[in-house]
Amino acid sequence: MSTTAAHAATRVDNPFVGAGVYVNPEWSAKAAAEPGGSAVSNQPTAVWMDRIAAINGVNGGMGLRAHLNAAVQQAAGKPYVFQVVIYDLPGRDCAALASNGELGPTDLPRYKSEFIDPIAAILADPAYANLRIVTTVEIDSLPNLVTNAGGTATATANCDVMKANGNYINGVGYALAKLGAIPNVYNYVDAGHHGWLGWDSNLQPAIDTIKQAATASGSTVNNVQGFIVNTANYSALHETNFTVGDSVNGTSVRQSKWVDWNQYVDEASYAKAWRTKAIASGFNSNIGMLIDTSRNGWGGANRPTGPGPKTSVDAYVDGGRIDRRFQTGNWCNQSGAGLGERPKAAPEDGIAAYVWVKPPGESDGASQAIANDEGKGFDRMCDPTYTGNPRNNNNMSGALPNAPLAGAWFSAQFQELLKNAYPALGTGGTTDTTAPTAPTGLAATATSSSVALTWTASTDNVGVTGYDVYRGGTLIGSTNSTSFSDTGLTASTAYSYTVKAKDAAGNVSAASAALSVTTSAGGTTDTTAPTAPTNLAATTTSSSASLTWGASTDNVGVTGYNVYRGGTLIGSTTSTSYTDSGLSASTAYSYTVKAKDAAGNLSAAAAVTATTQAGTGTGSAGCTATYKVSSDWGAGFNADVTVTAGNTAIKSWKVTWTYAGNQQVTNLWNGTVSQSGQSVTVNNAGYNGAVAANGTTSFGFGASYSGSNAVPTLTCTATS
Repeated sequence: MSTTAAHAATRVDNPFVGAGVYVNPEWSAKAAAEPGGSAVSNQPTAVWMDRIAAINGVNGGMGLRAHLNAAVQQAAGKPYVFQVVIYDLPGRDCAALASNGELGPTDLPRYKSEFIDPIAAILADPAYANLRIVTTVEIDSLPNLVTNAGGTATATANCDVMKANGNYINGVGYALAKLGAIPNVYNYVDAGHHGWLGWDSNLQPAIDTIKQAATASGSTVNNVQGFIVNTANYSALHETNFTVGDSVNGTSVRQSKWVDWNQYVDEASYAKAWRTKAIASGFNSNIGMLIDTSRNGWGGANRPTGPGPKTSVDAYVDGGRIDRRFQTGNWCNQSGAGLGERPKAAPEDGIAAYVWVKPPGESDGASQAIANDEGKGFDRMCDPTYTGNPRNNNNMSGALPNAPLAGAWFSAQFQELLKNAYPALGTGGTTDTTAPTAPTGLAATATSSSVALTWTASTDNVGVTGYDVYRGGTLIGSTNSTSFSDTGLTASTAYSYTVKAKDAAGNVSAASAALSVTTSAGGTTDTTAPTAPTNLAATTTSSSASLTWGASTDNVGVTGYNVYRGGTLIGSTTSTSYTDSGLSASTAYSYTVKAKDAAGNLSAAAAVTATTQAGTGTGSAGCTATYKVSSDWGAGFNADVTVTAGNTAIKSWKVTWTYAGNQQVTNLWNGTVSQSGQSVTVNNAGYNGAVAANGTTSFGFGASYSGSNAVPTLTCTATS
């Protein structure tokens, strides 16, 4: 069966809505052959292109075209999704060994011509134009450049190489551009998981790194349909028994050993936060998030049914957490894991779909060294006797024994996942159909503009996953906790509320008893101003000043920041950065920034003076440099500097700056460095001194420090 490009599927924001999804017949047959496997053997899973040979099929197995032909047959003319993993970057899996690839660190030309180009040619065949082809692009690659390169405590030599040579960035950019040019391809870039990137020092730098790749090698952000989290991982979808805002005896949950100061405790909250921050960073507003739920069920007899004891914050978290790993850094063939939510389109706000990208039953890696011709190494994190490393805080690996190579069928793992599935597998594969009990004890406190609701938790035969809150019969929000705040209300007005509980199978309880609440009269609104922004700093070019600052705090909540130049308001932002452009060269400007809250209270001002760099007049040689901290772990940081030539090509460049603190450069790539006290000078390397007119090059470095880490003002000089 075939179609033509003239009949190609109309492009949509969410390809999963209203569409069937391809069931891989090879995986389905393996699953069905397992005892009890027929309960899930009809679930859709992704097809993995993890080496060049996979394109045409390995050891008699189906190649990409054969899978696509089968998908066309399954679709039978109806909207249909085909999921494929693109996973063969040069120097792949630089921080681990189990999924090392066939291409060496410098094999970018082979990646393009032997891997991406043939895949793109097949996907562009008019015979497949009616399919919605969803790609998962290069698992783990780009986040490794943030956490495992450039002087971090978890850096590896292999990741340092890949950060320095740029082949991850340029390879992903090339893949996005090539595949994104096909009208019915939807690219989703891998975004790690909350237990890897959920800290402030990792999340935004990871988004920035992915954006760098999305705009490299001829690509644009328009080639990114969205992001996928938890790919081939085990992080719980929802932690229902505690939230990141909870505290025990005055100690925040974030201080527990398990959470370890993370901002997120589960994948759903992390995915939604990632989406918000990615849009704020320049990705399209219609991007969607996918969550791989193939192995994050953590069900069975060991699933907690309520919060842990409040004897200590660790007891509270460890007693109630759904995720039963030793540590969130553990990733290989985890003991006790279960099948997670079945694939589902648009399951919750901001989430395009739950998907099974990692086919359950396929090994993450061998538990001991096995000779092979697939380029796959032995990683001790797959050894159940291994006591860990800095990437998992030196915990036991939690891996199952006797595992085969990554990607090979692992019957013991599949049986483990069936046994611990959540939602549980019913007789003949039916899932949970019992709704939770209705919430009770609905109560409220009100101000003139808000109502804070609390209620007693519902119970369920499997487990409650959240609550929907209704005002006057209209759904106004959802929460995983037993509290909710409704804001933006009118003073002296009566409102009626009900709450319904829901479980992972989609069953919804009866509504709670309705509660009528009247907001108080006006005049008692918030009058407390936020704290002033901290560490206001500026970097300049000849025509712009880029400001950054530390976030303010407020008794209710900071809603944004006003930016003033010379006392005149020039803009507002909800982030902690702002760029003022159209300035004059060699001119000093004074800036202040004030935080604001919803009640209109303004903080005291933070102030800084910034002097723009000298201009490079038309036809003259010159350069500018911008400085960006890509990751910061408190005792050290990584930074990237971009050098931009003026209107005339340059032959060499030099960048200088003076730190305000005690920062010491410890290693630098793509340049040569000297430092005397607080003064730093970087000259170009032999291969990147020549830059075309208005072109760019870059260098990066790692540094140590204590105290503050203000961004310095850079000076760039060049010879033509």
